[in-house]
Amino acid sequence: MLALTILGNNSALPAFGRNPTSQVLQTNSELYLIDCGEGTQLQMSKFKIKRSKIRHIFISHLHGDHYFGLIGLLTSMGLTNRREDIHLHGPGRLKEIIQLQLEVADTHLPYTIYYHPLGDEGIIADTNSITVQSFKVHHRIECWGFIFREKKNKRSIDPGKVKAYEIPALFYEQLQKGMDYINKKGTIIPNEEVTIEGPAAKSYAYCADTIYHDDLAEKIKGVDMLYHETTYLHDLAERAASRFHSTTKQAGEIAKKGQVKKLLIGHFSSKYELLHEFLSETSMIFANTELALEGTCYKI
Repeated sequence: MLALTILGNNSALPAFGRNPTSQVLQTNSELYLIDCGEGTQLQMSKFKIKRSKIRHIFISHLHGDHYFGLIGLLTSMGLTNRREDIHLHGPGRLKEIIQLQLEVADTHLPYTIYYHPLGDEGIIADTNSITVQSFKVHHRIECWGFIFREKKNKRSIDPGKVKAYEIPALFYEQLQKGMDYINKKGTIIPNEEVTIEGPAAKSYAYCADTIYHDDLAEKIKGVDMLYHETTYLHDLAERAASRFHSTTKQAGEIAKKGQVKKLLIGHFSSKYELLHEFLSETSMIFANTELALEGTCYKI
């Protein structure tokens, strides 16, 4: 199971009750924080996100609207006497910034931060439930996208069948991994006879800030849900390009060419109070589109 909660959906400036970029991706057992704009920990409290379950934080780039909330969050975790380690994935100079902030405040955290600088595209995290892959996007400074892929779900035990074949409970874990069972007579009981295939593994791609570029469609191809920025409506395509951002229709084109199942759009410019045109313009290109609305949880 993957589910995404939007904590912030605006671009550089907080406006109209919207906050800078931040998201939390949830699996059955873990939470992953994706970017950490100003106000993130207030949004976590508002939407009842448990900070204690966050082990990995992913920062796409070093523009303030994507990480200015990070030092506050890390410090608050220390004030609540957190002991579990944090793995921080982001541009290389992020470590320098965080360590300087802690040093000048003479702050000593009761937990360890492990820094994982982004350099080459590829797998950057491998946990019990997912793998995370980084890929480069096209912004004014170094900027990264992330693909979260759920690991293949275990098979489910068919209670009636395992009882009928007299398979001991001690062997259930092996059955869930796909192994056949051999009984005392030497008869092989095929795994598919006594188990049920688990739900298909899901995937989520976070595209971060980027100008329109065809190669992104190949990088995120086939994911179950794609988040792509739409800072501007399409009539401001020239402005978007000059600031290395994308428009509604451009996000729709990436989703269409990438053959994704669902598109989520966000990173709205503070010049817009209402968002309905973002949805209508993008949906003209890619029908299965939704707005990334703060406080909403999107099941993938």
